[in-house]
Amino acid sequence: MDTKTYIIETATSLFQKKGYMTVGLTELLQACDISKGAFYHHFPLGKEQLLITCLEALNDMISQDMQSIFDTYDTTREALLAVLDKLIDAYDTEGTIVGYTFTSIVSEMGSLSENVRIACERVYERIEQMIAHKLEQDGLAADEIRQRALLITATIEGGIVLSLTKKTSRPLHIISQQLGQII
Repeated sequence: MDTKTYIIETATSLFQKKGYMTVGLTELLQACDISKGAFYHHFPLGKEQLLITCLEALNDMISQDMQSIFDTYDTTREALLAVLDKLIDAYDTEGTIVGYTFTSIVSEMGSLSENVRIACERVYERIEQMIAHKLEQDGLAADEIRQRALLITATIEGGIVLSLTKKTSRPLHIISQQLGQII
């Protein structure tokens, strides 16, 4: 793994666990075992540029993972239940859901930086587009597709936040049952 990729992966993990504002440059440099010069070589605009790069990498990872699940199942219902099963399994196995959630970054930085807000918006829009495409394949009416995709995205993201906050996968289980009935 090259240095830039290692910095991105390490920073993403730190930002998700501790929050962007809490992770200082010194901590980041120590965690990556790099110098300040090496950091600025890869991210000349600093920590915010790194955060946006982390969000873009997270967006790619989530999208690829979801797309592979969506490609495996015929219906939106089956695909979403598989995504939720994966999230539940991750929580039950690891006690957290790392990699699929960036809500802490959004709530912390979305109002402070327009560039970060836009990067976060892109992540959500990509997820909504994937869900909308699957709903379209199911034959859902065109005027309902975007609304339903937004509702599903918000519900799952909220379920992740509630699971992390309550320290249980129960919210995701309930969402899985309810979405399974209405889709």
